[in-house]
Amino acid sequence: MEKLIRDRRFFKFLEDVDQDMADVAREEGCDECGGETLHRGDYPRKPRGGPEWDRRFSFCCAKEGCRKRKTPASVRFLGRRVYAGLVVVLVSAMVHGMKPTRVARLREGLGISERTLKRWRAWWLETFVNEDFWRVERARFSPRLTEALLPQSLVDAFDASQREGLMKLMRFLSPITVPMRKEGRGM
Repeated sequence: MEKLIRDRRFFKFLEDVDQDMADVAREEGCDECGGETLHRGDYPRKPRGGPEWDRRFSFCCAKEGCRKRKTPASVRFLGRRVYAGLVVVLVSAMVHGMKPTRVARLREGLGISERTLKRWRAWWLETFVNEDFWRVERARFSPRLTEALLPQSLVDAFDASQREGLMKLMRFLSPITVPMRKEGRGM
């Protein structure tokens, strides 16, 4: 998994997937007023942990009086977190069962404080498991995943120690990367 955190080709692939999802969102038009034209309004980003992505794709409605923002789901970012989504997922998973010295080396190499790791852990165990997204989606796993081991149990379920599995896991998590929508998806 540590190789995936440093894999520049995989970072590029994730960016391409995000661009594809942005293109689809733009074609769908405005969710609020039904306006067909959306203007580019990307957010500047400087995620920590490896990838050098400088923007999060986003749009705003061109219709006068609406101008509502539409930010598509992402496989690169996990909501508004400072670190890239794959770093949050994989590092949070890797600390399960790792020796403390190895965790310390990993933290130092990526510039992640122990406090940040604890916050991520609390998010997985207290916030994520209580979100509507997880309450609905956890039913798709058989046998049932061990929530106390999240995100490691998700990494295992998707075989996310490999590129293809990590891509599937990040796509699975992508609905939580956007603000709450009318249909109840997202953060």
